[in-house]
Amino acid sequence: MKKLYFIIMAALLITAPLNSFAKDIVHVDVLYMNHGPMQPTLRELRAVFPKYKDQLLVSWYDVDSKKGIAFKAKMGIKEHIPMVIWVDGKFEVTVDNRKIKFKGFPTGSGPSFFQGEWTIDDLVVILDQKTKVK
Repeated sequence: MKKLYFIIMAALLITAPLNSFAKDIVHVDVLYMNHGPMQPTLRELRAVFPKYKDQLLVSWYDVDSKKGIAFKAKMGIKEHIPMVIWVDGKFEVTVDNRKIKFKGFPTGSGPSFFQGEWTIDDLVVILDQKTKVK
C-alpha cells in the first residue's frame, strides 16, 4: 500500500509543474464566403490573428466547400450570411456592456444589408480578454 501511495504522490509532483505552464488555447472558427466583397475583411482577420501566436487555434470554413457546408450545418446556420465568427464556441458576446453578434460584414464594410453591428476592434477586445494580451 505504501508503494502505491508513493507512486501516486510522485506522479502528482511530477505533473503538477507541467500543468501550471499549460496555456488555455482560444478556439476561433470563421465561417465565410470567399467572394470579392469579403476579401478586405478576411485580410484584416489574417493580419489580427497572428498577434496571438500560439494562444489561438483558428479554423477557417469556406461556405462553398464540403468542409464549410458540413460546419455550417453542424452550427445550425441556415441563412445566407457572408461571415460568422465563433470565439470558444460563441458568436454572441458582451463587449463594454454591448451585446455583439459576430455575424455578417463588420460595420462599415461590405453591402449595407449584410453588415453586422460589430467591428474588428470588438473582436480584438474579446481576443485580448481571453488571451490576456494587453
